[in-house]
Amino acid sequence: MAKNCVFHIDANSAYLSWEASFRLQQGDSLDLRTVPAVVGGDPSTRHGIVLAKSISAKKFNIQTGETLYSACQKCPGLIIVPPNYTLYRQCSDAMVEILQEYSPLVQRFSVDECFLDFSGMELCFKDPIKTAYEVKDRIKNELGFTVNIGISTNKLLAKMAGELKKPDMVHTIFPEEVPAKMWPLPIEELFMVGRATSKKLRSRGIRTIGELANFDLKLIKLFLKSHGVLIWNYANGLDYSPVRKGGSLEVKGMGNSTTIPFDVEDRRNAHLVILSLVESVSARLRQASLLARLVSISFRTNEFYSSSHQRKLFNATDCTDEIWEIACKLFDGLWDNQPLRHMGLRVSELCQNDFYQTSLFGKNFAKRRKVDNTIDVIRDKFGSSAIFRSAFLYSGLHSITGGVIENEDYPMMTSLL
Repeated sequence: MAKNCVFHIDANSAYLSWEASFRLQQGDSLDLRTVPAVVGGDPSTRHGIVLAKSISAKKFNIQTGETLYSACQKCPGLIIVPPNYTLYRQCSDAMVEILQEYSPLVQRFSVDECFLDFSGMELCFKDPIKTAYEVKDRIKNELGFTVNIGISTNKLLAKMAGELKKPDMVHTIFPEEVPAKMWPLPIEELFMVGRATSKKLRSRGIRTIGELANFDLKLIKLFLKSHGVLIWNYANGLDYSPVRKGGSLEVKGMGNSTTIPFDVEDRRNAHLVILSLVESVSARLRQASLLARLVSISFRTNEFYSSSHQRKLFNATDCTDEIWEIACKLFDGLWDNQPLRHMGLRVSELCQNDFYQTSLFGKNFAKRRKVDNTIDVIRDKFGSSAIFRSAFLYSGLHSITGGVIENEDYPMMTSLL
């Protein structure tokens, strides 16, 4: 066994699996993993996107990221479950607690993925492969959901190994196994090769990871620059990024976006869409005990023209009305009356809310923050639709939109190459 040993642990269909496990523990007789089911959006209006899907849903060609409306067209009997981010964080934390029993170096890669540095831990535990099976089975038996574990000498190969076959599996791709296990895979399977990069590679006859690995690096650099060097190294199984200890999810920002079911052509409806996004984002800020110091707004027209704008705040806030007013001002200064089909809002530069600085010169939102907290309590107890603003009556818009934690909220794997 090589000196360096890295595990990549990935929860299978995380959101849906965690929902299923929780519901079974609460006495529900239906296991969502055994039927066509998805997590995402609003089940009552079928607005939003698919965040996670069951294996049965995959048989209907339902894709992560597609609209709920499209998914329901493919499978009329599809079960839709709204996301529960508090539950997902608890499940993620529980998984990390088990992993930390096997190594002091555990790095979160996302809410459902971790790297574990097992180098030298053979002195305390069994053979790494046997230990991986033990970890996998403990998570399954103690927490009620399954994971895939990939094993190799670096993070890149461990992650690629974990993706080979799912669910509930342990795989290895050690350097000597790269030609047999990784090179035959389609180029799209390589980490950091997205749709645009894949198109450029395929246009030059590079269809598999092996063809990229054996391609002339000088030619790769001509049309992919430094990113080409990165993926060429990855194709050859080279990665020197260390497993960095990180026991908590450091949220850097929160954001929501929505595709609107009709063209928004007037300012009032546009402001309502922004409000529906702010309602969700600000509630998540308060739930996480965070304040935001930067507000960003974005939109895309029906002709796919995109624009965005942001503003730094004098005082950090989690107040719904305050964030909404700022977002509306940003929007008004950016919009040229084009019909809109997609809008997004993001808050970042977050800080803890244990010290709140009120403004001496602006509006005092202290009373509105108290109202926000009261509304949060009501919605937590009776559901998100228990109380909403009258402005949404007969508007055709949902009063709370989105809720997706964006990928950049979590640290990405970095390479020194």
